[in-house]
Amino acid sequence: MQTNSNDWRELREFAGVRLDESFVLSWALDGSSLCVDLDLCLAPDHSFYEEPRPSEGKCIRAAILEFPHCRYLARAAEATGVTEMDQNAIADKAARLGHGKVEDLRRIGDGRYEIRGSFGRVSLAAERPLLRLKDA
Repeated sequence: MQTNSNDWRELREFAGVRLDESFVLSWALDGSSLCVDLDLCLAPDHSFYEEPRPSEGKCIRAAILEFPHCRYLARAAEATGVTEMDQNAIADKAARLGHGKVEDLRRIGDGRYEIRGSFGRVSLAAERPLLRLKDA
């Protein structure tokens, strides 16, 4: 049976990015978009890669991972069978999610994603993610 799951490395938005070496700083709802504030690790093949200082070891850039039209958000342990939530409930949940190192991001179905890291496992439903550097 074929699965409809994709690892973040298979999504074009993450070319030249080392998401598993990146860090979530905060989560917030901006309009209907879930915005994840990141310290993003760039690989040498990324167009905005800069040689890191000797003390840094990695090229880290401030970035936003945006999930447009977010209609569901929950920690995986809280997941119920609900597929849509109102924006106030999403904003409340986003404000309570923690920060930490990203371990994985997967597309687990049409418009459904799961982000896992030291902050826990987060499930969401939204349009395809957009990744943008803050100072680019």
